Amino acid sequence: MAVQLRKSFTFAIKSSLLITPVLTLLFVGILYYSNQFSWLPTILFALLCFVVCFSIIQIRVERFIYRRIKKIYDDVSLLESTSFSSKPVTTSMKTLTQEIEKFAQDKKIEIDTLKIREEYRKDFLGNVSHELKTPLFTVQGYILTLLDGAMNDKKIREKYLTRANKGVERLIYIVKDLDLITKLEVGDLKLEREDFDIIELIQNVFDLLEMKAAQKEIALTFDMEYTEPIFVNADKEKIQQVVSNLLVNSIKYGHPNGTTEVSVENLIKNKVIIRVTDNGEGIPKQHIPRLFERFYRVDQSGSRSEGGSGLGLSIVKHIIEAHDEKIYVESEVEVGSEFSFTLEKTLKSSE
Repeated sequence: MAVQLRKSFTFAIKSSLLITPVLTLLFVGILYYSNQFSWLPTILFALLCFVVCFSIIQIRVERFIYRRIKKIYDDVSLLESTSFSSKPVTTSMKTLTQEIEKFAQDKKIEIDTLKIREEYRKDFLGNVSHELKTPLFTVQGYILTLLDGAMNDKKIREKYLTRANKGVERLIYIVKDLDLITKLEVGDLKLEREDFDIIELIQNVFDLLEMKAAQKEIALTFDMEYTEPIFVNADKEKIQQVVSNLLVNSIKYGHPNGTTEVSVENLIKNKVIIRVTDNGEGIPKQHIPRLFERFYRVDQSGSRSEGGSGLGLSIVKHIIEAHDEKIYVESEVEVGSEFSFTLEKTLKSSE
């Protein structure tokens, strides 16, 4: 490794300049008392003394400092800091201090990040446990009741088996959503991009959710009549899931006799923005930053009055980001919410 010697040279020169006059005075004293004093031997002695002192001090101090500083580098290298251990060993205290301070700052950032991830991991495991154990215990309860003798009653047997089946379906729904979101996060899920009419897709989702919306007396509508198709380039199936998840949420948390309105607007030359707006419960501002986290609930009481896997919005976010697009949310309590996301227009759309 390369070694920088500026500081050790300075130290050796200053030390030699202090030692040389002292030894030279002693030498002059010896010559004076022996009546052999002469300037030439005195000057030669002073020069020789300086060179010898400088050489010894420089070599010894350099090795002394280098060995200890190299140990610091070696110890730091054990922490697998490639950016630090790959640097040349420097004996400059100023440079070394700056490097160690930068190393410490980087490590602090890493530690803070790991702490955040650890908290997220704990929350995630707790939420997964909560979401899975509810349907599991439900299914177990119905089966145990049947085994205890209720299966002899045909009506009760059919009723409990139907409810147990619903619990199993909920478990499958959660596992499928977890599998999908994991694939989205690690990039294993390939998008099948194609050109399609976003207006037609939204209308199809309206038709699929018509009965669900009617049960809550919520109207699903466009903001205006779209007489011309608007073509976008994206994974049609995944975007349908996005629109469906957003509309299902607006139905779940909408007020009776409410409205969910969808609009498709030109954003910039090659982008459109799809807005899903409702006049439902709204979301408190403190919850909005965490709204797209897996299993995050605005209702912190632990109860869930509405069904679902708790992964809908997280899946929406990952699908949109997989398309290299953005998703936005605005909400006000008891006024309503608006979720919007961008998509790339195609040449058909611009024509």
